Amino acid sequence: MNEDAAFEIHVHGDVKLRHDVGFDALQDALKPLWKYAGARSLADGAGSLYEDEPGIRFDPQEHLLQMCWTLQGEEDFRQQLDDLCMNLNELSAEGSQIEVTFYDADYDDDDEDEGREARDDFVLLFVGPTPAAIMQAQRDLLVEDVVALMERHFDGAELGGVVAEIDKLFTNRFDALTSSLELGKPRGGGSPGHGGGNRRPRHLH
Repeated sequence: MNEDAAFEIHVHGDVKLRHDVGFDALQDALKPLWKYAGARSLADGAGSLYEDEPGIRFDPQEHLLQMCWTLQGEEDFRQQLDDLCMNLNELSAEGSQIEVTFYDADYDDDDEDEGREARDDFVLLFVGPTPAAIMQAQRDLLVEDVVALMERHFDGAELGGVVAEIDKLFTNRFDALTSSLELGKPRGGGSPGHGGGNRRPRHLH
């Protein structure tokens, strides 16, 4: 571990994996994380900086990747996140969110007393097997956040219209994505094996 690192970085999220995904495939997919941490394997790098955090765990019975893992790092850790998401898209069974929090390791009481702001940052990532699955996860999180906020002022039963409007926004976004993909396809149909990506996200009314 780099004791002089600018940030403590916390990665948090549960990702449902396909039933055929084994440990070796997962280890390869998570290589951007454990290799950045200076480990030689997933088993070597799965432990968190903090002992009370479970770190990176694979539950083969539930086909679930669980991450509650902190490491020390720099701004360049962000470069690992694109590769991580692309890799997990290939293995995931449904849309999931991953939260990455950067805590300014150098910030202390003196900085606070002098009015300096910490360089903390928060990144919300989404992974999934198809664009529809990713949008579904985004939609579900937004509905959860909006309903939680508005239930301070309104009864949950009154918020059906708000949820319907959110669904409308995501339907429009999905239709626009589908149209852009259709424009890039040759006449006579799309490429084989990608039909599932054009399914609309399901709506919860």
